[in-house]
Amino acid sequence: MTFFKKIITVPSIAFLLFLTAPLFASDNASAYITYNYGLFAFSAALCISVCVTAGAVGQSSAAKVTLEGITRNPESLEKVFVPMILACALIESLVLFGLLIAFTILGKIA
Repeated sequence: MTFFKKIITVPSIAFLLFLTAPLFASDNASAYITYNYGLFAFSAALCISVCVTAGAVGQSSAAKVTLEGITRNPESLEKVFVPMILACALIESLVLFGLLIAFTILGKIA
C-alpha cells in the first residue's frame, strides 16, 4: 500500500468506525439517529469532489499514455485514438454517477 493510500484509507476507516460505534453499542439504535442536514450537504460535496478529482486524474493519465504512444509510433493513431476516447467516456460516466449520488444525498435535505 502506498503512502498516499494510507493517508486516505486509515482516517476514513477510523472516522466511520467512531461514527457508527454508538449505533452498534446500543439496544435502541433509533434513539441515536437524528438528521443532521449539514452532514448531508458535506457528504454530497465530498462525494462529487472525490469523483471529479479521480476522474480528472484518470483521464489525464489515459491521455498522457496515449499521447506518448502516438509520439513514439505515429502510425498507431488510428488504433489508439478511438479506444482512448472510449476510455475517457467511461471514466466520465463514473463521474456522472458520482454527481447522481450527490444529488440523491441532497434530495434528502429538501
